[in-house]
Amino acid sequence: MATTDHIQAILDRMPHEPGVYQHFDGDGKLLYIGKAKNLKKRVASYFTKQDHNGKTRLLVKKIRDVQWIVTASEADALLLENNMIKEHKPIYNIQLKDDKTYPFIVLKKERFPRIFPTRQVRKDGSEYFGPYSNVKGMHAVLDLCKKLYPIRTCSLALTEDNIAKGKFRVCLEYHIGNCMGPCVGKQTEEAYNDSIAAIRHVLKGNLGEVKSALKESMMEAAGDLRFEEAERLKLKLLAVDKFQAKSTVVHPTVSDVEVYGVVSDAKSAFVNFMRIHNGAVVQGQTLEFRRRLDESDEEILSAAIPQIRDRFDVASRTVLAQVDVEVLGAECLVPQRGDKKKLLDMSLRNAQFAMRDRHAQLEQVDPDAAKDRLMETMMHDLRLKEHPVHMECFDNSNIHGTNPASACVVFRNGKPAKRDYRKFNIRTVEGPDDFASMKEAVYRRYKRLRDEGESLPQMVVIDGGKGQLSHAMEAIDELGLRGKIAFVGIAKRLEELYFPGDSVPIYLDKRSPTLRVVQQMRDEAHRFSLAHHRKRRSKAFLHSELDDIPGVGPKTRQALMTAFGDVKAISEASEKALLDVVNLKVARAVRVHFHGSNA
Repeated sequence: MATTDHIQAILDRMPHEPGVYQHFDGDGKLLYIGKAKNLKKRVASYFTKQDHNGKTRLLVKKIRDVQWIVTASEADALLLENNMIKEHKPIYNIQLKDDKTYPFIVLKKERFPRIFPTRQVRKDGSEYFGPYSNVKGMHAVLDLCKKLYPIRTCSLALTEDNIAKGKFRVCLEYHIGNCMGPCVGKQTEEAYNDSIAAIRHVLKGNLGEVKSALKESMMEAAGDLRFEEAERLKLKLLAVDKFQAKSTVVHPTVSDVEVYGVVSDAKSAFVNFMRIHNGAVVQGQTLEFRRRLDESDEEILSAAIPQIRDRFDVASRTVLAQVDVEVLGAECLVPQRGDKKKLLDMSLRNAQFAMRDRHAQLEQVDPDAAKDRLMETMMHDLRLKEHPVHMECFDNSNIHGTNPASACVVFRNGKPAKRDYRKFNIRTVEGPDDFASMKEAVYRRYKRLRDEGESLPQMVVIDGGKGQLSHAMEAIDELGLRGKIAFVGIAKRLEELYFPGDSVPIYLDKRSPTLRVVQQMRDEAHRFSLAHHRKRRSKAFLHSELDDIPGVGPKTRQALMTAFGDVKAISEASEKALLDVVNLKVARAVRVHFHGSNA
């Protein structure tokens, strides 16, 4: 893409150093913030590469100015990029969708702190834990905290002066054992804060420390013969065990780990986050991010992980992800087997379910949403300029070159349109030549559509690799239709996709809806082509010499075979004998066929 003199001058001045760059439009509006190992190479690639996707091309068209900040290292660039994106929120950067509807648990900053759910996060010095996507799960955590450590639920101003003056009286919560009465001095501030410290461990998922403290206190009480207190502590310990049993137990050796899995459609990416502590999943959330520039999974995770870590206030030393990304202060692993791989698979399943749920919500509002989303996804995956509303697929069938046949199946909006299927008896090919058969079928199909003024498909799938695809393109070139129809070949071995003129295939995710539709088209074309080939082969196998005689149809042939038994007897029969079965015209035609005009 050509650059303006101003942009070229900027590129000439840019250093080969790590840092952060900012793209601006003509009005000085910030469009995009990015990081780079090498600022000069990265920024120049926007203006020199020719294979940008549509959204990136649109961004580049708007760029009128570039600014940059050099950093000491790539890690510093990553940190600076994250901070700048959070502050400026450029329109082309990946953004976390607002999750203000999700509740948090707040540990209020006050004397004798309270804990309660809230949907408003304020900068008042209080501690916020969450957000929780499952309200029932949040209340289960709250109930456990209150069962283990009775604390106040009132909003009284429990200052030293107010308590000393006896302004308050104990309420029902005290009498039923849900509060220890700090309002009247029955619980000291130090003892209350010990309970709050333990509650903080529960909210952070550190149940192992809670269990150790309870067990130690229980043994101490039992040793001092305080059996009733020991029994109460035992019940609390059992409550923690019961709560922990509801968490997903992974493996005792997997501890203090964050797991990230991402799936995406054409417009959004869904990133699942799980935190593992002491062998159990203690936090889990799937967040939706708006895709801006058709980012890859690696780019999405690179942008999403810092935002999620900041939102959830986590800083584990180990991160598990499906692709290797740089995470500040942590080692990123891509597990291939074992417990960590099972964790990653679980994260991916949760992300997949969240995406499906989101799609279902959209379809309830707009029944055409699924079709539009599929068309958008296929357009993106197959590098098309428009939605592939009309698609066709070709396949060949023959056995050692006999009865060669081809078939064309038609899909509209991702669904089979069986009325539009077409089958071809190959006429110009001798012997088993799949390449030439493919060329003939494609040529005949689109010559007819062109000559009759019918609409052409947006996408054609060829069942086969580069060979079949190149011969199909020869037919299209002869018809002068190159550029008017997009083609792709699907090879059977690894389900790789080939594009015309590109020797390197692409591999779509096995769960991709685009790949599923292409596979369905390929399988349907194979089924239809094979059925047509079998029909031709059966017809040829059942062919009788009598079928070559003018005037002899299926009923006449059956009558002759019934009367004489076989073809040899029919050939030796006299005209008089034949007249007992057929009329004079057919009898003479039979005699001429077997004995010539002198019969």
